[in-house]
Amino acid sequence: MNSSLLLCGDPLRPARCDPYFAAQADAARQAGARVVLLDHDALLAGRGDEAVRRVPRGLGAVWYRGWMIPATAYAELDAALAERGVRLLTAPDQYRAAHELPGWYGVFAGETPASVWMTCRPLQAPGADVLARAVSELPVGAGIVKDFVKSRKHEWDQACYLPDLADISAVHRVVSRFVELQDDALAGGIVLRAFEELQRDVGEARVWWLDGEAVLTTAHPDTPDVQMAVGGEPWSVLDRIRPLVGKLGCRFVTTDLAQRTDGTWRVIEVGDGQVSDLPSSADPAALLGPLLLVNQT
Repeated sequence: MNSSLLLCGDPLRPARCDPYFAAQADAARQAGARVVLLDHDALLAGRGDEAVRRVPRGLGAVWYRGWMIPATAYAELDAALAERGVRLLTAPDQYRAAHELPGWYGVFAGETPASVWMTCRPLQAPGADVLARAVSELPVGAGIVKDFVKSRKHEWDQACYLPDLADISAVHRVVSRFVELQDDALAGGIVLRAFEELQRDVGEARVWWLDGEAVLTTAHPDTPDVQMAVGGEPWSVLDRIRPLVGKLGCRFVTTDLAQRTDGTWRVIEVGDGQVSDLPSSADPAALLGPLLLVNQT
């Protein structure tokens, strides 16, 4: 029996799928799966029971594919579904491990830029003294700031890039601006990462892993027209990444890979596959087919 797929409903027409995910809904139905809808806004507002009111009772196992969900809200979603006899195939602890950098960094530390982090509340940037202690654990040079989930790379100079980690005043200014712009969407806290120069003419690749095996490689959603070929060099990197994905212990994850200027392929981000964006250039059936046929245990 195929797994069912939980997708975000359209906020304006709740009985229909959010148009952004309509192609995935079609692919799921063509694969023989049942598509059910989540009220994402209600979930984020803390109304879990209302969020799942369109999910049939006793449905069984489901994958979620939709907009990002904070880890605490995902746990609330899991509980609300469980009360209806529905089980998310990614458990809340697995979701947090793949979705937030502190959950996956220890496993991938040798394959990703050096990072440190600290918890903080929205709109409460860490002080300069706290940041100074944090950057002392990173290599000398440049860095970037992000929260546990996302960066603001489109505001590169003012809220992302740290030209010199030793310049604590500048680090504090950029981090404070990042926290200000994130507002109440700040996820978990602050992450400071060593900056590694990447090849400018080679796009990032997003590798989709299901039960420890790479089932699809796509372009990164920010550069959907940059297609990364699979097979041969440099994709021997997947042989290095595969055991780490297994060690992480999450069934459905993504790894974003990019090539450093010295030719080394690096893991730039890890994500939970349920909330990783599928680029517009990818065929939804190539992802939904394997996902919905997977063993439900």
